[in-house]
Amino acid sequence: MRFSIRVAGILASLMTASTSAILSAQTGDAAPSIDMAEQFGAREMVTNASLSPDGTKLVYLSPTRGQGVAVMVADLVPTPQTPRGVFRVDGEPERIESCHWSGNDRLVCMLIASVMLEGRPLYASRLIAVDAAGGEVKVINVRKGGTGMRLGVALSGGNVIDWNPSEDGNILMVREYIPQEAVSSSGSGTLIAQKKSGTGVDLVDTRTLRSKIVEQPDLEAMEFISDGYGRVRIKGTMSSRENAELGLRRYYYRKPDSKDWLPLSTVDKSRQGFDPYAVDPKLNVVYGLNRVDGRLAAFRRSLDGSDAETLVFAHPEVDVSGFARIGRRGRVIGVRYTTDAGEIHYIDADVQKMVDQLAKAIPHLPIVEVVESSEDERKMLIWAGSDTNAGRFFLFDRDAKTLANLLAMRPGLEQVALGKMQSITYPARDGTQIPAYLTLPPGKTSASGLPVVVMPHGGPEARDSWGFDWLPQFFAHRGYAVLQPNFRGSAGYGQSWLKRNAFQDWQLAIGDVNDGAHWLARQGADAKRMAIFGWSYGGYAALQSNVLEPDLFKAVVAVAPVTDLALLRSDSYGWGDYAYVRDFLGEGKHIKEGSPAQNAAAFKAPVLMFHGDIDRNVDVGHAKLMDAKLKDAGRSSELHIYKNRDHYLEDGEIRAELLRTSAAFMEKAFAGQ
Repeated sequence: MRFSIRVAGILASLMTASTSAILSAQTGDAAPSIDMAEQFGAREMVTNASLSPDGTKLVYLSPTRGQGVAVMVADLVPTPQTPRGVFRVDGEPERIESCHWSGNDRLVCMLIASVMLEGRPLYASRLIAVDAAGGEVKVINVRKGGTGMRLGVALSGGNVIDWNPSEDGNILMVREYIPQEAVSSSGSGTLIAQKKSGTGVDLVDTRTLRSKIVEQPDLEAMEFISDGYGRVRIKGTMSSRENAELGLRRYYYRKPDSKDWLPLSTVDKSRQGFDPYAVDPKLNVVYGLNRVDGRLAAFRRSLDGSDAETLVFAHPEVDVSGFARIGRRGRVIGVRYTTDAGEIHYIDADVQKMVDQLAKAIPHLPIVEVVESSEDERKMLIWAGSDTNAGRFFLFDRDAKTLANLLAMRPGLEQVALGKMQSITYPARDGTQIPAYLTLPPGKTSASGLPVVVMPHGGPEARDSWGFDWLPQFFAHRGYAVLQPNFRGSAGYGQSWLKRNAFQDWQLAIGDVNDGAHWLARQGADAKRMAIFGWSYGGYAALQSNVLEPDLFKAVVAVAPVTDLALLRSDSYGWGDYAYVRDFLGEGKHIKEGSPAQNAAAFKAPVLMFHGDIDRNVDVGHAKLMDAKLKDAGRSSELHIYKNRDHYLEDGEIRAELLRTSAAFMEKAFAGQ
């Protein structure tokens, strides 16, 4: 596989719609009137923003045509300057996943591409090092390894675990070591054989690409955690032996003055056990998650040999999801969780005070987060957003006490009236209250008389939360009441809400989804104009809802859906994830009863599907099978397949087409009632 990049100091071609739209939003120029499907379907204009260690420069990713991505850098001193292009890729097939600073003038970016291996789409990745001015491009390759094998060997180019291991421009990165013989240029014999196997850690100079092994490769290693100062303190392992417990992870730690690994914890597949996330070397502790009364909570465990453990934060209703961290060294400043919206329980009083002050300064953007900071933590990159605003980035100077407005994520929607998202609950058929979000069209205060789109989330072990979401906002803008249920089987509410999972307990999960539509009908919504739209597991739920209640929805839209549980299991046969998928799906009558493709004759509503043909999450064969089964049963089915696109369809033109087609499909279905 070849990764190609185009490099220039300033790319004039990048100063087109993406950058100029951002600049016009900053200066207050009116945005041109365009098709709203194009606006809502457009990719975010600013993602993966990162502040340089000295706080003087900003790097971010911005979309170009199709799946293309440009790396943009802006000087922030003495005042924010016009961004300049560093390099770009066209997305065919390679895309830029992220960029971060390895020094004040050096960037490390991860490129990914979809590749086919033995008929299965997979992601391959490589790390690219480049100067912030656009020169000295180097590909950081996997150390003398193969290109991928069917079982266990990743196509990964490695990932960075520490951005400040002691010197400017150096990084600690995890690499997969793959045995391989090196052959002489004449092909006559072996010169050097790379015999190491497993996962290890290297110290890499991103300017010269010189590297040295910091942690020897370990066949069972699956994770390393450093302390932000270049020292690896935690190692996680997972046994691949035939009799090993599936999903069981073992963690080990080091004392500050030792190289010996000591047992830390064991975590099972239900996430019971201390799961380490981040090390604080000054306190000599590791932060992690463990279950308390079935819910994930945050703990701090000593690394001095005492095994002393302290509860940092637990919420009585929802899971803790992780930790908020800032700075080049990834210092932990708080604990993340989601009630209605994403929240942070700050353990750093100074940061908490700062965030409270910032929230008062920008009251129209109530979700405020510290994205990153300079190494001395005096300059802070801030993001703020809401349900009706996709968000903006700001630079806060703690010494000068100034807040500079930098970039908008979706400048084209900032002057568009959007629907307010309400947090609600509704009763399921067994009386359980289901948490959900209801987005009404701008200016509407109830769902009375409105058409409906029920929008179950993907996962299934995921959840929706309060904040901007382009999909429900598009349909709300067109006059729909949009309901997003966190049905049983959703993540974030504890083990008892997850049940077995939303495939094995599909009747419960899909019943919760359908009961949301019934509840809206009781609120006065138009029961003759109800549609369901879902992506991934949400697409499965959209289809399976018709198996459970064929008369409820009048139109079904499914993007990248699972359609047959037996096929989902067989898709993984012979691959490293087969045992996990097999156990996750289980055995029993739900395999057939819970597969929409096996129950196509039950459908009454017309079905519209979209799928990328190199989807590594859900093979395109699922949509093809569903389409064929529906047509064999004499039902209405329409399938759109996008060439060289994966599960997420990260292409603004395709997403706009998806929105336009879906809206027209629903309106046609309603007209036939």
